[in-house]
Amino acid sequence: MESKTADDSAETIATPRASTPSKDQAHSESSISLPSHSSGIESKAKDDGAASVAASRVSTTKEHENQNGSSAAPSLHQVKSAGVPLEGFKATPRLYVAFVTLSVITLMVALDGTSLSVALPIIAQRLRGTAIEAFWSGTSFLLCSTIFQPSFASFSHIFGRKPMVIVGLIFFLIGALVAALANDFGTLLVGRSFQGIGGGGLIALTEILVTDLVPLRLRGQWFGIISGMWSIGSVSGPIIGGAFAQNVTWRWIFYLNLPFIGIALVAVPLTLKLAFKASKFSEKLRRVDWIGSVLFIGSTTSFLIPVTWGGVSYAWDSWRTLVPLLIGVAGLILFVIFEEYVAEEPLIRLDVFKNRTAAASYFETTIHGLILWSVLYYLPLYYEAVKGETPILSGVSLFPQTFTVAPVAVVTGIAITKLGYYRWAIWSGWIITTLGVGLLYLLDVHTTTVAWIFLNLVSGIGMGLLFPSMAFAIQAASTNKDLAFAVAMFAFFRAFGQAIGVAIGGTIFQNQMKVKLAAYPLLASRASEYSADASSLVQIIKSMQEGILKDQLIQSYADSLKTVWAVMCGLAFVALLSTFFIEGLDINRALETEQGFQYENTHVDEEK
Repeated sequence: MESKTADDSAETIATPRASTPSKDQAHSESSISLPSHSSGIESKAKDDGAASVAASRVSTTKEHENQNGSSAAPSLHQVKSAGVPLEGFKATPRLYVAFVTLSVITLMVALDGTSLSVALPIIAQRLRGTAIEAFWSGTSFLLCSTIFQPSFASFSHIFGRKPMVIVGLIFFLIGALVAALANDFGTLLVGRSFQGIGGGGLIALTEILVTDLVPLRLRGQWFGIISGMWSIGSVSGPIIGGAFAQNVTWRWIFYLNLPFIGIALVAVPLTLKLAFKASKFSEKLRRVDWIGSVLFIGSTTSFLIPVTWGGVSYAWDSWRTLVPLLIGVAGLILFVIFEEYVAEEPLIRLDVFKNRTAAASYFETTIHGLILWSVLYYLPLYYEAVKGETPILSGVSLFPQTFTVAPVAVVTGIAITKLGYYRWAIWSGWIITTLGVGLLYLLDVHTTTVAWIFLNLVSGIGMGLLFPSMAFAIQAASTNKDLAFAVAMFAFFRAFGQAIGVAIGGTIFQNQMKVKLAAYPLLASRASEYSADASSLVQIIKSMQEGILKDQLIQSYADSLKTVWAVMCGLAFVALLSTFFIEGLDINRALETEQGFQYENTHVDEEK
């Protein structure tokens, strides 16, 4: 075990850091002390003797779970008995109330992100829109949510977390009202875009705030609950949206957001009273990386839009797809160069990618989001097209998987907190996810209800294990200085994976559907038409008369989805291989933050 010098003793969680760690600060040493609220920066400098209490340190390059198992992570009791005051952090009622507020925000965004999908055919009929207009109304939320997450994270570092949460809520409120009152798809598209901007910012800021308020080792259960709320909202959204659209009016999908927004707008100013160094607004504006923001937003938009419409609105080999795609790639390369060599206070701190643990974890996070969204998108289509279920019932059929994710994520977070390890959850999570997604290949026309219930449980358990464990790896690999940016990129890459997941699955489905339909003489002539869009084909199948033609089309649909599951299984296996690049880093780290809760003994201004 390694020791650090006396002047490295931890800071109080109630005050900001006295100094910012250098850009090249090594990750191989990390304090495991969790100081009490009464300690302060000034007393730390004066009391060299206190360093002897925290003299026991843990190597972060090997952690305590090395391959040979020759050493073990200290339990919470062992850390405490070694003289490190773990009880210095206490979850106060104020923290619980703040966390309930963050959970409500997460549930709201998750509900809104998925509730529109099953209602789009009804909305298209009521607003007399086309299938393409309906498609973009659903997609615009996800695109805007992904693109603006890093901007909200960077701005929160300059303007403060609480003001940016309020900005996100206002964007979400405006979007909900515009969408609810829309009488055409153009207006609806504007409303959904505003909701996406606000929703993406709120998700990123929620995860950042957990890192501001809770020490690293104790974050597992809190992140697990956040992940659980997201899972519950994601699976409940289609059911609620379908029920409103069929039985009341689709506008209530958006009106439903208003109580959540009202609660959050009242609770956030009351509960999130955070310590934040005050400065003039003009100074804050000068700190913003405006050029980097424009480059990132423009390039990411140029990349994601053709990825989204490829094979739907335009062919993948069309210039309308390839030109903006290549421009987006070139813009992102230019953005990286600008951030690394020019920007004084970059939008994205590239240091967060400069170690193998973080790089591997971000890659796996993208694959995790890709697989999760592909499953959430294509499994309901299987239930509708192959099993003949209604949109609402297809959402219910997802319960074996989606309601497994939430409790497993919570239990995994608690287990990591107790054990002090996280790699076991990453390894087992990817093994089970690979197995579970592979088992989806067995879903066929005649699969029984009992069979598909158990087939869905496995991948749900695997993906639940991965939610908190990958968050631990990314945070353990980051310095405290870069932690907020590291967490923001974790949220971004998960959303990025979700954005490209449906597109990749759609391309696979189209190609396979053409091949399968060509094998049936009765359907070969319409292979291109029927394979254009998996979602539209569901309605075609439901409108057909019973007979051999419909049976062959349903079989082709099921067989094409098998290939989607096979590719997702392969991607999960690649992610599993990448886990061997993840180091076991120490998670017993003091809570050091510039924007933690403000206490009476602090000497900073509350953020306005």
